[in-house]
Amino acid sequence: MRVSRIILAIILNSCFTPSPDIAFARDQPQWGEAWSRNMVSSETGLPESFDPKTKLNIRWVAEIGTESHSTPVVANGRVYIGTNNGEPRDPKHRGDRGVLMCFDERDGSLLWQLVVPKRDEDPYMDWPKTGISSPVTVEGDRVYLTDNRGAVLCLDARGLANGNDGPFKAEAAYMTAPDLETPPPKAVAGAETRPQPLRPPANEKLLQPGPLDADILWKLDLPSAAGIWPHDGAHSSVLIHGDHLYLNTATGVDNTHKRVRTPDAPSLIVINKRTGQYLARDNEHIAPNIFHCTWSSPSLGEINGRPLIFFAGGNGIVYAFEPLPKNFKPAKSSGSSTNVPATLKTVWKFDPDPTAPKENVHRYNTNRREGPSNIYGMPVFHRNRVYVAGGGDVFWGKNEAWLKCIDATQTGDITKSGEIWSYALEKHVLSTPAIRGDLLFIADCGRKLHCLDVHTGKPLWIHDIKGDVWASPMVADGKIYLGTRSGAFYVLGDSREKHVLSEIELGSPISATVTAANGTLYISTMTHLYALRKNIR
Repeated sequence: MRVSRIILAIILNSCFTPSPDIAFARDQPQWGEAWSRNMVSSETGLPESFDPKTKLNIRWVAEIGTESHSTPVVANGRVYIGTNNGEPRDPKHRGDRGVLMCFDERDGSLLWQLVVPKRDEDPYMDWPKTGISSPVTVEGDRVYLTDNRGAVLCLDARGLANGNDGPFKAEAAYMTAPDLETPPPKAVAGAETRPQPLRPPANEKLLQPGPLDADILWKLDLPSAAGIWPHDGAHSSVLIHGDHLYLNTATGVDNTHKRVRTPDAPSLIVINKRTGQYLARDNEHIAPNIFHCTWSSPSLGEINGRPLIFFAGGNGIVYAFEPLPKNFKPAKSSGSSTNVPATLKTVWKFDPDPTAPKENVHRYNTNRREGPSNIYGMPVFHRNRVYVAGGGDVFWGKNEAWLKCIDATQTGDITKSGEIWSYALEKHVLSTPAIRGDLLFIADCGRKLHCLDVHTGKPLWIHDIKGDVWASPMVADGKIYLGTRSGAFYVLGDSREKHVLSEIELGSPISATVTAANGTLYISTMTHLYALRKNIR
């Protein structure tokens, strides 16, 4: 539970607008507004209050697991959410598992589920009960996500009900026991871990997939293919640009929290969306200075017609990279058919906390006064600026937290020249900002919801809330929606003056950001997924 929180936090989610790569209609097929990752939605007619007891404005409620940190995603009549196997839907899947559930958008009935065994060589790689924390990204009939084992999967949106489409055909083995094609990277001396067995137990009978199970089209195992080492649980929200998938690798520290097992591991990678081929990586040597893990997902924007990928590393630095060209062809290694991953070109980098320590960062573990910064939320692109919130690690670092506004039009090391404004937050931040017009909204673990002027960073109002915030505020239909870890849910007016519209107690912690799609609001607690619609009793 202690570690699983971390990922969750990262899980600040939701929103949308049209994109060249994703057909939105009024769906919400990824976490955050397409490309920019802004936590806003163009939906209208959404409720400002609801009541689970009287069913006021509640369209349907679905039971999920017992620990759920993934933001719901809605596309093509289906609702996707990650959870655990605490409330099994299929008796053949027993024990602790990562689960992705796919519900019918109309009534909340379960259409199919992806069930993935836990990694068993080290609990810190796949923290117990955490489940699948990654939100999916949907394009057409393909569903992309990173599962709890650190594998990037492409799934058929229709599941196995219409047959097993390839090229991946080993669903039975994958859902039964660890997929042990290759052992993970060797642990450093002194790390406490059990060796990974290289084959399933002899007495393990393969589970037989059925129409309620997921159909995996392709799989890329990041620990073996990219040399990463996930910490606590893999979390990533895939960004689609043309034929390429961009995602953070969730590589991090080992179980001592004082060393990085794979110092050469990439933090940002690119994958061919059609085949799962590993194409490119960053070359910024981020891994040695990761304070905890790499949980911030990338965003994208255009500067004078030039697309850039924005990424916050686990070392607390914000980067802008050139995306791969549309016609990119991977190079082959000499005398081999193996592809050599290309390196992404860095356009600029910005250190939001330049006076913080940059070497031997793990000596600051549990120091609440000083230490390095890291970033959980996503960088948001808006009108040639990037907005990012970060600060001390919520579990291991200093209390300091901040929100920065960066000039995205510059090049090189822009630490000194790129900051437009900075705003001090109350304490530890996991949220991604929501920007609507001239207003910016951000929440923190100081139990505050902040409204700022987006141009100057000056506060317009601050609202005290119950509980820490791991989610992000989501703005839609003139309202701000936000849930907290205490189970309190808030609806406020989206305006320069503070207007509290409602406060509802849901009785279960909330880690995920709200999603709005097709006139319906989706709220996930640890145990239930609520679909809300106005004027329903």
